[in-house]
Amino acid sequence: MQRRQFNAFAAGTLITAALNPLKQALAQGAGFKAGTDYMVLPKPLPTDVAKGKLEVLEFFWYNCPHCNAFEPALSAWSKKLPKDVELKRVPVRFREDFEAQQRAYYVLEALGKVEELQSKMFAAIHVEKQNLAKLDTLVVWAEKNGISAAKFTELFNSFSVVGKARRAAQLQEQFKVEGVPALGIGGRFYVDGSLAGTMDRALQVTDYLLAEIRKGH
Repeated sequence: MQRRQFNAFAAGTLITAALNPLKQALAQGAGFKAGTDYMVLPKPLPTDVAKGKLEVLEFFWYNCPHCNAFEPALSAWSKKLPKDVELKRVPVRFREDFEAQQRAYYVLEALGKVEELQSKMFAAIHVEKQNLAKLDTLVVWAEKNGISAAKFTELFNSFSVVGKARRAAQLQEQFKVEGVPALGIGGRFYVDGSLAGTMDRALQVTDYLLAEIRKGH
C-alpha cells in the first residue's frame, strides 16, 4: 500500500494496489539490480543488532491488506533464517492516528506475545472486521486474548513503548518508506513490492542482499 494513498482515505479503508504485470514479467529470470529491484540508501544507517548479526526490518501497518496477505510468507521465511540474521518488525506511522497500533505492537513485544498474537491482530482487523485503531478497542481485543486491560494500558502509555513508537517513525523516514509492506536490509538497502514486483520476490531480493553483505559488498 503506497503512502500517498493513506492521505485520500480514512484509516482502516482497504485499498487494492495493482502491480505492474509488464515489470513482473520482465523481472522473471533477471538479475537483481540496484535502482530497479531495490534501492541503496544514500548513507548506511546504524543497526540495532549484536556484532556479526545482520538486521532485516519489516515495515508494516496492521490495517494494510497487503501486510496481512504478506504475513504468512514472512512468518515462514523468518523461521528459516540463518543464525546471523535477525528480523525486526517496524510499525509505520504515515499519519498521527496510526500511533495507537504502533504502540499496540510494542506492547505485544514487551509481553513476549508477538509470535502468538501477531496473526490474531491481523485476523481481527481483516477477517472479523474489528476497528482496532484506538486504545479503547485495542484494550477490549487484548482482554479477549488474555492480556488484562490494566497491563495493556500501563504498557501502552509507558515511556519505553512511546519511545519505541517514536523510533519506528524515525526509521520509516530514514528508509524513505513509501508503502507497506517493505523491507530494510542491513541498514543499507530497501525493497518493497513495487520495486521487486511481488513481496515473494522481495524476499528473494532480501536473501540476495544479505549474501552480498556477507561478501563485503
